[in-house]
Amino acid sequence: MASMTHPEVAPAPETDANSSQPVLEVTNVRKYFPVRSSGLLQRTIGQVQAVDGVSFAVPQGGSLGLVGESGCGKSTTGRLITRLLDPTSGSIRFDGQEIAKLSNKQMLPLRREIQMIFQDPYSSLNPRHTVGTIVGTPLRVHKVVPDKQVLPRVKELLEVVGLNPEHYNRYPSEFSGGQRQRIGIARALSLQPKLLVADEPVSALDVSIQAQVVNLLQDLQKEFSIAFLFIAHDLAVVRHFCPNVAVMYLGKIVEVADREQLYLKPHHPYTQALLSAVPDVKQAAIGGRRERIRLEGDVPSPVNPPSGCRFRTRCWMAQDICAKQEPPLLQIGPSHKVACHFAGEYGAMPTSPISLDALGVDQHGTPVAGESKSAEDLNRPGFADTWTDLATHKQSSERLVGDRIVDDPDGDGSATR
Repeated sequence: MASMTHPEVAPAPETDANSSQPVLEVTNVRKYFPVRSSGLLQRTIGQVQAVDGVSFAVPQGGSLGLVGESGCGKSTTGRLITRLLDPTSGSIRFDGQEIAKLSNKQMLPLRREIQMIFQDPYSSLNPRHTVGTIVGTPLRVHKVVPDKQVLPRVKELLEVVGLNPEHYNRYPSEFSGGQRQRIGIARALSLQPKLLVADEPVSALDVSIQAQVVNLLQDLQKEFSIAFLFIAHDLAVVRHFCPNVAVMYLGKIVEVADREQLYLKPHHPYTQALLSAVPDVKQAAIGGRRERIRLEGDVPSPVNPPSGCRFRTRCWMAQDICAKQEPPLLQIGPSHKVACHFAGEYGAMPTSPISLDALGVDQHGTPVAGESKSAEDLNRPGFADTWTDLATHKQSSERLVGDRIVDDPDGDGSATR
């Protein structure tokens, strides 16, 4: 798996995620939705763990891509950041300010700084309002310009996104899907935000319109220095737009890295399987096929996710430790994190866990007496200046593997050596 996908587009400029001051820092954020019983009492009988302990950072004026299967929690994460949903726990820092627990009234001034482009360009626009009203309402609510200047500003925004300014008095039903998405972009840009959460902004558009919208977003990012959290299914589009990419599975981030590292040398089995499904036009032209990794089984329910690693029920590398211990999100490079006990390149993955030293357990996931978990902050958003590479983790973990570990005679969960 030396090559995953090669979109024929000029990629976005690289952003040094380590040196850029992050505009957004998300730390160990969770969102659980209650499952209630039917009847009059409606007791809570379970919880949908839609987002469960995600951490990442978006640099000032940069962009982070968020990819994964449908239902993995990408859109919920975006709505948590914009505070359309309240997080169950965790920290969300925007421009240095904690916003996770702010009330709607306290959030009002920050609405200008954080905007969202919604996934569906049809349902996100009020069909009873004209385009002028849709784009102009944020200007009036936040009093960005005097009332007499709202219409000129609306026309200016429509022109910026490639629409005819004289169409301000038309209704959404009079526009195509691509034009409606441009209206949504114009509305999001009206307040000149610092952060834009783009929730699959091109998924409902045909290919030709996709390219136009993505190029438009890139131009706007360069012109206004807007930071993006770009949520999408299309891996080629994400690679084109985002210097850094995070992969989600069942509410958790399993790998995050710069795009070259992630697309050419993914270290998590799920990322490898995801990228193996991407058609490679160049490879098809020269003959031969890249090995396709086919996952067996269905995605588990977020109401009752698997213990330990959530991907273990579909993973060909799963062992005992995967059911007992959740793999930590370890930084193994200057801009590469992965959460897997057997992280490594496809075809050369280790046969013994590389995370034992970080967890203080043996190869079966049993805590070892005298060993402690790593003091490293594994929930830290972004990338640290120092890290431990994969080879060092593997070497440090080897001392916890072998016959020296015996069963715990007391049955209290601790092993003796």
